[in-house]
Amino acid sequence: MNASLCIHGHFYQPPREDPWLGIILPEASAAPAGNWNERILRESYAPLAWARRLDAAGRISEILNCYEWISFNAGPTLLRWMLRHSPATVARMREGDARSLERWGHGNALAQVYHHPIMPLAGPEDREVETRWAVDDFRAVFGRYPEGIWLPEAAVDTATLETLAGQGLRFVLLAPRQAKAVRINKATTPVTEETLFIGEPYRLSLPSGASLAVIFYHGALSRSIAFNSLLRDGEQFWSRLSEAASTLAAQGQNPLLTLGTDGETYGHHFTFGEMALAHVLAQARAGRDGLGLTNLAAYIAAHPPTREVLLHEPSSWSCVHGVERWRSDCGCSDGGHPGWNQKWRAPLRRALNYTRAAVEAHFAVAGAECLVHPRQALLAYGQVLAEPQTKESYAARWFYQDLTGETSRRDRAWKLLAAQEQSLASFASCAWFFDDLARIEPENALTCALRSLELMRETGGSDICLEFLQILGQARSNQKDKGSGHEIFLTDILPRQATPASLCLLACLLLRYRGDWPRPGLPATWSWPRTSVTIIPENELTGPIRGTAVIRAYFENQGASCSWELTFPSADLQEADGTFVSLARASLTAHAPGWEETRSVADLSKPMRDYLQGEILIRREMRLRSRLRAQARHILSLMDPWAEEQRDILHSCLLAHLVPYLVLECVIDTRLEQGKRDQALSFLAGRLSPDSALLASRLLEEEILARLNEIPASSSAPYADACLADMIRRAKSLVPTDFWEIQNRIWQAGPENFPALASALNFAVNHPG
Repeated sequence: MNASLCIHGHFYQPPREDPWLGIILPEASAAPAGNWNERILRESYAPLAWARRLDAAGRISEILNCYEWISFNAGPTLLRWMLRHSPATVARMREGDARSLERWGHGNALAQVYHHPIMPLAGPEDREVETRWAVDDFRAVFGRYPEGIWLPEAAVDTATLETLAGQGLRFVLLAPRQAKAVRINKATTPVTEETLFIGEPYRLSLPSGASLAVIFYHGALSRSIAFNSLLRDGEQFWSRLSEAASTLAAQGQNPLLTLGTDGETYGHHFTFGEMALAHVLAQARAGRDGLGLTNLAAYIAAHPPTREVLLHEPSSWSCVHGVERWRSDCGCSDGGHPGWNQKWRAPLRRALNYTRAAVEAHFAVAGAECLVHPRQALLAYGQVLAEPQTKESYAARWFYQDLTGETSRRDRAWKLLAAQEQSLASFASCAWFFDDLARIEPENALTCALRSLELMRETGGSDICLEFLQILGQARSNQKDKGSGHEIFLTDILPRQATPASLCLLACLLLRYRGDWPRPGLPATWSWPRTSVTIIPENELTGPIRGTAVIRAYFENQGASCSWELTFPSADLQEADGTFVSLARASLTAHAPGWEETRSVADLSKPMRDYLQGEILIRREMRLRSRLRAQARHILSLMDPWAEEQRDILHSCLLAHLVPYLVLECVIDTRLEQGKRDQALSFLAGRLSPDSALLASRLLEEEILARLNEIPASSSAPYADACLADMIRRAKSLVPTDFWEIQNRIWQAGPENFPALASALNFAVNHPG
C-alpha cells in the first residue's frame, strides 16, 4: 500500500472574556478549573504540544509535539487568550507549523473564520470582515499567509466560498455528506457519503470564475474518534486507519486519508487521547503499512484537483438539516435533555440580527465623520486586534488627520470600531449549538450584544434596547424558572454591565486587598486588558474614603473622570483577610457633573463577585505561603523535633495547612541531615490528606521548575542535576505527581544534559527526539 494520512484538529473556544474588562470571569461549570479555556488548555491543547510516548516498561521514550505532525486550525478568539495565559503552548503550535513548512513546503496550520459565525447566515460585508480579520490574525501568529481556512461547523455555500476566494484562500476541509455530485467533463454523477471517493482533492468552481480546492475527511472514522472510544487504544486506532487507507488505495493511486476532529477530543473527552494520537503519528512517521504523513496544502500541491464537486447548499458538518441548527428548532442538539425544544433559536437570531443592523447603520453614518473610509477601516481593524501595538499606525492611516489633536473624537472612532467587534462576536456559533437559551454560550453572546449597544449609544447612536428586548422576549428557556429571553437578559446579563461606580469599586477593593493601596494624594492604577482605573485617595483608610478616578478603556486616550466615596466594613479595615461575608457590605458612590450612582459588592453579578473573591484569596494565599514556609523552616531548624518523645507534642500543634509546606522544605532543603530528613518524611507521610498532597505536589513542581530555569539552557550542570533529581525522588515517595512541566523542560533541554533528572523523571532515553 502507498497512501498518505492527514489528521486535522479543530481548536476553538468562543469569545469568553468579559467585554468591559477583557478577562474571563469564573465559570462554575468548568470546575475544577476557573473557566473553560483554562480547563481545555490543561486537558487537551497543552498535552498535544507535549504528548508522551511510553515504552513497554512504561517509561517515556519521546515527548512529541503533535502540532508538528497534524493539520490544525486555532481560532483567533482562543489564540488571543492563549497568548496571554499559555504562550509556551502557542510557541509549540508555531514551531510545529514552521517545521512542517520546512519538511513539506507547506505549513500545517489553517486559518479560522474570526468569531466562528455560521457564514451562510452572515451578510456579505460581515463575511468579508470575518475572513479578513482571520487572515490578519493568522499572519500575526504564524508569520505567513494562510493557504486554507476552517469554516465554522464546516458551514458552506457559494457566497461564502466566493468570499474566501476573494481573500486569496485556496482550500477548505468539509464533511463527505456535504458533497452532492462529482463532475467530469460536464458529466455529473450524484454522490453520497458512502459513494464519494475521499482520497483526492476536488475543485469547487465559482460563478465569479474563481475556484478553491476541497478535501473531504473520512466521516465514519472521524465520528468513531469523537464518539466511539477509538482513542482508548493507540494500536486499535492505528489498525482502523491502516484498514481505511488500504480501502482507499484499492480505489486510487497514493490516496489521502483525512480525519476531521475536534481538538478537545484528545484529553478532554478521552483522557490520554493525545497519547493514542502520538502513537498513530509515530507509526505513520515510520511509514508503517505504507502509510505516511502529509498535510492538506502539501497534498493538494502534489495532487491538484482533476475533478469538480458540487455541494449541498447550505450545509454543515454538525446539522443534517443544512444550517438550521443555528436558526430554528430543527431537532439537532447535544441530546442532553430529551423533550426540550430549541424554539428559542429563531428569536435569539432575530434579536441579534436587529442589533447588528443598527450597529452597522450607525457605523456607516458616525464612522464617516471619523474615518477616511469606514468600510476599509473596518476591514483593516483586524490588524489592531491581532497586533495591538499597531494601533497608532492604524490611526495615522485611517483616522482623519484633524482628529490628531481631538482626543474625544479619536476615542469616538475607537469606540465605533469596538462596537462592531463586539456585535460580530455575539454571533459565535455555539450560542445556538446546544439545547437551551439559559446556557453560558447564549448568555455570553447577549453580553457581547449589550456591550455593542452601549458603545453605540456612547457614540451618539439610538437606544434600541426596548425593541431588542421585545424580540428577545419571544425566546423562552426550557427551564421554567429562567423564563423568557427578556427575563434572562434583565436577571443575568444586565448586571454584568460595568459602570463607573462598579469599576471604581472593583479597582479600590482589589488595590486595597492586594496590598497596593496608595497614600493620600498619590495615584494607583488597577489594569485589566480592556479597562484601567486610576484612583487618587484623599484621606487615610479610616471611615469613608474619598478620592477621584480616571476610567480608561483600552482604546481611549482621555478616559472619564469622576469623584467617589468608598465605605468599608470596619472589620475589613483592620484585617485584609479576604473575609467575603463582611466585604459584601462595601459600597462606593461615584459622581460627576450630571450623574451619581452607588454600587455595592452585592450589586455585582455573581461571576464578578466570584472573580473579586478569587483575586482577594490569591493575595491571602501569597501572604500565607511566605508565613507558612517560614514556620516550616523554623520547625526543621529545631534540634530533634521528630524524636519519639516529642512527636505527640508536635502532632497536637501541627495545623493541617502547614503539612504541605513541611513536605516542601523537607524535600528541597539540601542541608538537612539524612537521618533527620527520613524521620521527618516518615512522620509527614501519615498526615497528608488528598488535598494537602495535591498542594504539596504543586508547591514542589513550582519550586523545582524555578530552580531548573535558573540553569542556562545550553549548559549542563552535574551538581544541580544530581540535587534536583534527589528532590524529585524524595517528592515521589510522598506525593503522587509526574512533574509534567519539568519533564517537558528536560526534554526540550535534552535529557543527555541532565542524566540524573532524566532517570528520576522516568525517561527511557538520554537524548532528545
